[in-house]
Amino acid sequence: MTFGAEFKEGFKLSLAALMANKARAVLTMLGIIIGIISVTMMGAAIEGLTRAFNNSISAIGADVLYIQKWPWMSGDEWWKYRNRRNIKPEYADIVKKEARLAAAVAPTVARIGTVKYQNKVASSVFVEGTTADYAYVTNMSFDEGRFFTAVESRGDRPLVVLGGDVANQLFPNQNPDGKIIQINGLSFRVIGVRSKQGSFLGMFSLDNQVMIPLGQFERIYGTHFQATINVRVVNQKEMDNAKEELRGIMRKIRGLSPYQEDDFSINQQDMLTNAFNKIAGIIGAVGIFVTALSLFVGGIGIMNIMFVSVTERTKEIGIRKALGARRQTILVQFLIESTLICLAGGLVGLGISYPLSMLVDKFLPTSMPISLAILGIMISLAVGVISGIIPALRASKLDPVEALRYE
Repeated sequence: MTFGAEFKEGFKLSLAALMANKARAVLTMLGIIIGIISVTMMGAAIEGLTRAFNNSISAIGADVLYIQKWPWMSGDEWWKYRNRRNIKPEYADIVKKEARLAAAVAPTVARIGTVKYQNKVASSVFVEGTTADYAYVTNMSFDEGRFFTAVESRGDRPLVVLGGDVANQLFPNQNPDGKIIQINGLSFRVIGVRSKQGSFLGMFSLDNQVMIPLGQFERIYGTHFQATINVRVVNQKEMDNAKEELRGIMRKIRGLSPYQEDDFSINQQDMLTNAFNKIAGIIGAVGIFVTALSLFVGGIGIMNIMFVSVTERTKEIGIRKALGARRQTILVQFLIESTLICLAGGLVGLGISYPLSMLVDKFLPTSMPISLAILGIMISLAVGVISGIIPALRASKLDPVEALRYE
């Protein structure tokens, strides 16, 4: 008998054995089902968070440095940074003049405000004051209109560029270009709508903002707010050199002596990326441990059931061997049986985890690519083979005479 014929016969016998003990087969699958749900949900969460993070982090810019009072990763030393002097918007002019590795420099200050148009109101809007260079620092694109020019920025004209969410909220069925809106009671003319940037990790929108000239911001809110100096570097390969150059300029502006430590921070995208990778690595390690534990328990359960199955069918194995069945034939039959249990459990696990991931996606970003589903199936098959190999070997080594005498 060829291997193909043996496999076909083994498949039929294994399927018949499983159908004869449906309840036992289903209970045996539970460990694999839980394990596959664990591995796919953990994988979907990490994949979704990674994609959301990469989409969000692109708004920060890989070639942009941010001079700020606070470091992005302050840890337990927040009390130390709290006492630093504020970063002032006028530092941007000095940095722009002296930094050789800066392609564009723009200060930004921000506050939460209320924006109105006729009877429509957008509350808790991120109002940002900046200069014309901000469009170059961020590589800004527009759905409508444009950004304010250097002349308009210096002249402190009451102009505003809307984020996508604010534009949709105030102007759902019309073009906002040229319309007059109110920001904290003062009138501004809309000259542009920024292209949508999405949300940061699904937690808050990057489009719930409006941008106005720096002078207008100070007119509304005053000058006591700390600023961020945004610096786009001429070449991403020069990030480290640019960072040191900016550090020297800022120490000079701040009047720090050689023995005084920096009272400012220069932040960049890599800081967030490295922190995220560490967190994702920890989550992944915990997920692998939990998944491995679930699959191990499930595998042990399947191995026990397969030993029981071999014991129950000892006489059947003896008859088959007496009729000429080879060790390989018996081995394949029981391996197929254990693999079928795991494969069925894996498919059920995937059937549960996919809609579950869609439900979780409403609260946290998740993504289940086809590669993750294939991985789940491969893990199921591997557990089936590993769990079934010892019972299958035991079955294949049974002496036919002893097996026939078994009661």
